[in-house]
Amino acid sequence: MSAPVPLALALLVRDGRVLLAHRLPSRAHYPDCWDLVGGHVEHGESPEDAVVRECLEEIGVRIRAAASIEMDVEDDGLEVHAFVVTSWDGEPANIAPEEHDDLRWFRPDELADLRLAHPASLASLVRAACVAAGSPATADEPPRLSG
Repeated sequence: MSAPVPLALALLVRDGRVLLAHRLPSRAHYPDCWDLVGGHVEHGESPEDAVVRECLEEIGVRIRAAASIEMDVEDDGLEVHAFVVTSWDGEPANIAPEEHDDLRWFRPDELADLRLAHPASLASLVRAACVAAGSPATADEPPRLSG
């Protein structure tokens, strides 16, 4: 069995909303769904450095600070390093149109209605977003699951 692929993902939070990127339907992995910004950790690169690089490459922002969070995924082939980001320079824009066809800000209560790349991460994302937005009481409530 091969080693899991390390990924570094960023959950940008601003004004109580989180930024997600919609993956192109033509993508080989996790097509046509919403996902965090980020990507592969390159050989010799730390996850922290990778998330900074990926945010600059994909959405044109320079992260000032990132806090590691737990994120559940159901893919044993992935080693996910997720970070909450509340401070950055620049305005997020889709500068990787070969990967994403949309960027959008969502309230935490809207996440359950989305087709997520990693549905098992929903509770982790909602909790992290609420805490980052300064509403920890909401973060303790279980998310509403649709379907």
